[in-house]
Amino acid sequence: MLVERSDRVAILTLNRPHAMNAVNAEMALALGEAVDEVDRDPEIWAVVLAGSGGRAFCAGADLKALARGESNAAPGHEEWGFAGFVDHVPTKPVVAAVEGAALGGGTEICLACDLVVAGAGARFGLPEVRRGIIPGGGGLVRLPAQVAPKIAAELILTGRQLSAPEAARLGIVNRVVDDGDALRGALALAAEICENAPLAVQAAKRFLAARAGGTGALAAERHAESRAERARVGGTEDAREGALAFVERRPPRWTGR
Repeated sequence: MLVERSDRVAILTLNRPHAMNAVNAEMALALGEAVDEVDRDPEIWAVVLAGSGGRAFCAGADLKALARGESNAAPGHEEWGFAGFVDHVPTKPVVAAVEGAALGGGTEICLACDLVVAGAGARFGLPEVRRGIIPGGGGLVRLPAQVAPKIAAELILTGRQLSAPEAARLGIVNRVVDDGDALRGALALAAEICENAPLAVQAAKRFLAARAGGTGALAAERHAESRAERARVGGTEDAREGALAFVERRPPRWTGR
């Protein structure tokens, strides 16, 4: 993680460019701790979340680590959810600055953010079913709350990817900018937010997040059900085959077991 500050905006950057910013336990802990740091600082009024390297915002879970049997949860803080973030979002508004791939957990991080600015070449999607698993970072809850239910079902059941313009038409992305300009665009949007009263903004965020499947008792129950189903599917032979096929760069051989 890289943590910087621009006026009243904290810039948090996922920093594993060699792995397309895929999430392992170390990154999850670092991002979760950065969220806590942001929330403790009353001088921070908004957050921009970016990925380093330009190839990817976040390629999701580190499948190579999962294939080795390693956890990608933040050690000691499993309750924070995927990337130490999806069940642990800041109280301040978060704008995602997306360049390149935001797939699987990368899309789920974006769904947990309040706003998304994407480069024209950015790609989104929940391809977990193609790896023998299901979205476990809130995608099953947040995507149907943010787009039409049948569109959400199509994206989840097929695992197909969306271009940035298509994601914007569906309402997953707020603004599409030229490639390389996502961070600049996200900072501009965060600066607009910071022109307003911070406590009022945070109160509005709480209400909007609850409506978008992010907070509240019902949302918590649905997220828990999603995680439980992910754990069940994650223990199947097909789940192991999906990760192994990815590492070996071959089509998976599904058995339905």
